[in-house]
Amino acid sequence: MKWMIIIVIMMSLIGSMMWVMPTPRQKYQAALRMKAKKMGFLVQLERLTAPRAKGEMEPESRDITAYRVIREGLNREEKNHFKTWQIFRLESISDIGLPSGWSWSEGERTLSEKQLDKLTEVISKLPDGIFSLESTPIHAGVYWNEEGGDEALDEIKTLLDGLVTERF
Repeated sequence: MKWMIIIVIMMSLIGSMMWVMPTPRQKYQAALRMKAKKMGFLVQLERLTAPRAKGEMEPESRDITAYRVIREGLNREEKNHFKTWQIFRLESISDIGLPSGWSWSEGERTLSEKQLDKLTEVISKLPDGIFSLESTPIHAGVYWNEEGGDEALDEIKTLLDGLVTERF
């Protein structure tokens, strides 16, 4: 009987230790986020509410990771007149100037034709796991499900650096 109690206690302790160990997905995310920080990204977990999609009664909200590149070099005048925008990978009624499957949350009809063309080019190169793309006077960023690994992270960095350089 003593052996049975000892075995149950040991199994309980081992089970508790296994429960607090990170899963392979959590290890992957931690490594990816560390690499992103070394590349210059600001990585944050956020609750994001998308615009209401066509045919939906309520907008979708989800917890997702934001990968942002800080925008530097804007003077006060440029910051005051910066056109903030955010787009989502979903279909809604606010889609003027965007490719099919994308819609505006903020900034519709504020970008020039040249900027819309550049934005369309950026959208065509985005990895599949990107849910949203945004640009503010402070940063350019994406909301990403972290699928695609290092190659997707490198592509995101290149695209966001391009948005920062173009200043829109």
